[in-house]
Amino acid sequence: MVRARFEPRFFRRMHRGGILFSLLALLALPASAAEYGDVSGQFVFEGEIPEREVLIQKGDAGAKDAAVCAADAIPSDALLVDPETKGIRNVFVYLLRASDVHPDLRKSAKEEVVFDQKGCRFIPHALFVRTDQKVRVLSDDPVPHNTHTFPLRNQAVNFLLQPNERVGSPVSVALPELLPVQVKCDIHTWMSAYWLVLDHPYAAITDEQGKFAIEKLPAGTHKLRVWHEKVGYVDREYEVTVEAGNTTELPPVKVPAARFEEK
Repeated sequence: MVRARFEPRFFRRMHRGGILFSLLALLALPASAAEYGDVSGQFVFEGEIPEREVLIQKGDAGAKDAAVCAADAIPSDALLVDPETKGIRNVFVYLLRASDVHPDLRKSAKEEVVFDQKGCRFIPHALFVRTDQKVRVLSDDPVPHNTHTFPLRNQAVNFLLQPNERVGSPVSVALPELLPVQVKCDIHTWMSAYWLVLDHPYAAITDEQGKFAIEKLPAGTHKLRVWHEKVGYVDREYEVTVEAGNTTELPPVKVPAARFEEK
């Protein structure tokens, strides 16, 4: 009778304890890769590829600091199209806001990203930086340069870099931006670049063939923004569906030549 009276209570406790243990075990585990997935795609130029503009001709004595800046021709980086694939380089593809971030990506792997100046050009022309990072601005040119940002939300910076400045100046970007931010050199007025500032990792810049990849997005449907400096918004709501545990390969997106003449 004693065993009959206490046995149900014992098993009830074990049952409740088992559930609690299981819940705690689940919370202790890292987020499953099955909850996230990757997405990749490509943006291609539709139409005849225009000839690349030359900003400074080689040997142009009228150019500022011509001995350095006109030692070679300086082509425009505003529209770069691969002649074989017609892929468009430097297209920004990004999620404006992220409510869920994969644990591996919540903190940036690097505390700083590098923004350099060489041959009187900004390198890279298009840069992605997160708000937990700093941009280290350098110069590899034997002439002074000026770095001037034009953000919407962050504090603008405008400072001089001495010749061959390899220690550099760190720039903080505390707030996410809605659009890529233009960066210019006021001394050499043809110099221009763009920084995309976000408080999460879900962004990419297309490569030489117009391809991009964004890793470990939460599974589900997202609306990405697609932006290029010659067009503005290529697409404000580029819809992608991410499959858990898989890489979603999107069909190439063709951007008509006329779009690059509208802005």
